[in-house]
Amino acid sequence: MAKFDLQPAESELQQLAERYWQEAGTRERELERAAFEAGELIRGGDFTLPNLETIVRWKSERMVHYLIGNSNENIKSALTVATAADTSPQDAINALIGLRGVDLSIASAIMAAIFPERYAVLDYRALESLGHAKHDVQFYAEYNAFCNRLAEEGKMKPQGDLPGATPLHALERALWQWSRTRADQRS
Repeated sequence: MAKFDLQPAESELQQLAERYWQEAGTRERELERAAFEAGELIRGGDFTLPNLETIVRWKSERMVHYLIGNSNENIKSALTVATAADTSPQDAINALIGLRGVDLSIASAIMAAIFPERYAVLDYRALESLGHAKHDVQFYAEYNAFCNRLAEEGKMKPQGDLPGATPLHALERALWQWSRTRADQRS
């Protein structure tokens, strides 16, 4: 079982999440808003390449050209599995990883955009904030469970009208911002 060691102080998390959004560029903000809008459409059953592409573009522009090589049938099939009510996080991630251009990090972003209240994005900065750098699907499941527990403890508040306005996504922003701040201080 993976062990997570929260690096920033819990009392800093909400402030870090706010700082993340303040320091995000206009393009970053637009991509994130669009990704969560596309996630909402997918949640509603619109299992199309344009919606999936919007989410992938948010996390990795360079992976889009691989993604568009997937057939509409493969995309619909993967999203049908990933969004089914009885699908486990591992099965959802594995279904998405089966698509060209989707790795573990991208798959976690797709699930977070679709279900921001249940899935966290597996990002190298967030992992650094938890004392980790290596990951696989099982690790993601444990990471996601850890983040959900932390968010459910009430330490984070939704960030108003920002995309993915859930305590879980606010926590992701806080973890990412802590890592970015630390990297800036080292350089």
